[in-house]
Amino acid sequence: MKPVFLALALLAGPQSDPDSLSESATRLAQEKRYDEAAALWQQALKLQPDHFPALFNLGYMNFTRSRFREAEPFLARAARVKPDDFNTRYLLGNTLVSLGRSEDGLRQWRAALALQPRHAKLMQVMAVEYSKGRYFAEAAALARRALELSPGDLNAYLVAIKACQDAGERAAIEIARRAVEKFPVSARANFEYGFHLQRVGQTEKSLPYLKKAIAADPKYEEPFFFFGDLLLKQGREEEAIPYLRKALVNRPDYVVAAVALARALMGLERYQEAVQELQRALTRQPKHPQPHLLLSQIYFRLGDEKRAGEEKEISLRLRRADPAIMESPQGRPFPPKL
Repeated sequence: MKPVFLALALLAGPQSDPDSLSESATRLAQEKRYDEAAALWQQALKLQPDHFPALFNLGYMNFTRSRFREAEPFLARAARVKPDDFNTRYLLGNTLVSLGRSEDGLRQWRAALALQPRHAKLMQVMAVEYSKGRYFAEAAALARRALELSPGDLNAYLVAIKACQDAGERAAIEIARRAVEKFPVSARANFEYGFHLQRVGQTEKSLPYLKKAIAADPKYEEPFFFFGDLLLKQGREEEAIPYLRKALVNRPDYVVAAVALARALMGLERYQEAVQELQRALTRQPKHPQPHLLLSQIYFRLGDEKRAGEEKEISLRLRRADPAIMESPQGRPFPPKL
C-alpha cells in the first residue's frame, strides 16, 4: 500500500502540478500499475483539462490494453489540443477502426499522413483499410506510393499486389514479378507470382513458383491448395489429394480446400470419403453453402434424391442469407505494423 499513499501524498503537496503528476503516472504505467497511473492522469486533467500528456497517455494506455471505447475520448481530446501531433492522429485512427468506425478512422489517418506525407507504413495500413471498405482504386494508388517509398520492404510489395488485384489493375502481376525477383526465397512472393500467372492462363509457368512456395514454407496453406486445385482441374485427382489434405492440415477451416478435396475424391468415386470431408468442413463453418451444394451432388449420384434436395435447399438458403460468403479471399490479410 505504501506506493498508493505516496501518490496520494503527492496529490496534496504543493508540487502537484499537472506535469509532475503525469511524470509519476508514466512511471506507474511502465510498472503496469495502470489504475494508479490513471488516477494521477485524471488528477492532472482536473487541474488542467487540456493537459496533452495526460490525455494522450490515458488514451495510449487504454489502447494498448485493447480498451478502445475508453481510449477514444481521451485521444479525441488530445487531437483537439494538438491537431498536428502525428502519433495522436495515428492512434485515434487505429482506435476508431477497431471500434468499427472505418470512415472516421481513415479520416484521422489522412490527417496523420498530411503531417508525415512520406510515411510508407501508414500508407500500407490505409491501403488495407481502403480495400476492406471496397475503395479499391484508392487502396491501389496508396499502396503503389508506399512501394515507391520503400522498395526494399517485402510487405510493401504484398500490399500493393493485393490492392492492385482487388482494383483489377494489370500492375498486380508485374509487381508480383518484381517481388519474386527481389525476394527469391520468400514463400509469399513465390506464391503471389505463381497465383497471378495461373490467373492469366499461364498455368505451367505458375507451377514451379507454387512448388518453391511450398518448399519455402510447409506451413503456408495457400500454395498447397492452389497447386492441388490446379492438378484437380487437369484431371489429376490422385496427385491433387495430398496437396489438398496438407492445405487442410495447415488451416482446418479452409472450406475451399475441403470442397476441392471432396471433388477429387468424387472424381475417384470415393463418395463416402468425400462426404466425410464435407461434413468435417461444416463442423468448422456450418453457415457456408458450398459443402452443402457438393453434398447434394454426391447424394444425387448415389441415388438419394431426397437428401440431395434437402442439401441443395440448405445451400440456397445459406447463400441467400450471406451472398458474400462465397467470395473466398485468395490471400491472408496483411496487417502492417508501425
